[in-house]
Amino acid sequence: MKTLVYVEHEGGQIKDATLAAVTAASKLGEVHALVAGSNVGAVAEAATRIAGVGKVHVADGAHLDHGLAENVAPVVAKLMETHDAFVTPATTTGKNLAPRVAALLDVMQISEVLSVEDENTFTRPIYAGNAIATVRSKDAKKVLTVRGTAFEKAAREGGSGSVENVDAGSDSGSSSFVGVEESKSDRPELTSAKIIVSGGRAFGSSEQFHALLDPLADKLGAGVGASRAAVDAGYARTTIRSARPARSSLPRSTSRSASPARSSTSRHEGFEGHRRHQQGRGSPIFQVADIGLVGDLFKIVPELTEKL
Repeated sequence: MKTLVYVEHEGGQIKDATLAAVTAASKLGEVHALVAGSNVGAVAEAATRIAGVGKVHVADGAHLDHGLAENVAPVVAKLMETHDAFVTPATTTGKNLAPRVAALLDVMQISEVLSVEDENTFTRPIYAGNAIATVRSKDAKKVLTVRGTAFEKAAREGGSGSVENVDAGSDSGSSSFVGVEESKSDRPELTSAKIIVSGGRAFGSSEQFHALLDPLADKLGAGVGASRAAVDAGYARTTIRSARPARSSLPRSTSRSASPARSSTSRHEGFEGHRRHQQGRGSPIFQVADIGLVGDLFKIVPELTEKL
């Protein structure tokens, strides 16, 4: 079974979520990778060194420069003529691309895969993470998005894959890149972070949010998340690629993938206890937390940071 993995990259660097996708794909058989973009030779070379990758397909064209899903999906669909499965990280980019590929192939997409049981059977969360479904696909071609925190990251070095240039297709004309506004951070992305420090509107202001949480996150090497209310209040920013501005900073969606059962930790500071947050976590927080601490966040958080 040959599996094609979409390589997410930015600024010439391959994202961590791709490494987890490679691990997931390796459970299905032979792993090939697709690097799409403009002048992506260096990225392709880096992809050949990922442990487990046997071949790197390179689609290089100006119309692929910003990774627009409308232009990338036909490239993937063409490559799927010689591949059995397509795997992409369950990131904003992957969730935009995979459904388009599935539609072109006329197959069902399996989303947020947590484990690969065999080449046709997978597990995925349902009911906001309250239950895990086992799914068996009868489609000849599989299209999967995988949780970055559910699989170990493949090593960036150690592979010796070959490079093959493929047809980059043409501009679909159905979308165009206008611009991007993004905040730069050395912290891990929420989709791949093993530790997430997150806060809510109880912080009162953006200044207090960052003054208290940023030092704690730095000590823990953690990503920083926020509740919807905190994002709406302007305490935290989200990446521009999110279709809904509040989404990528929402612990309601990210803390599910930071599972303590997988040696991940999610710390929630100053949340207002809204029932939807409890539902997103799967239950009232103290019924699932390993450790709970109640107190004045303006005292406890600085003390915790100091003692780490």
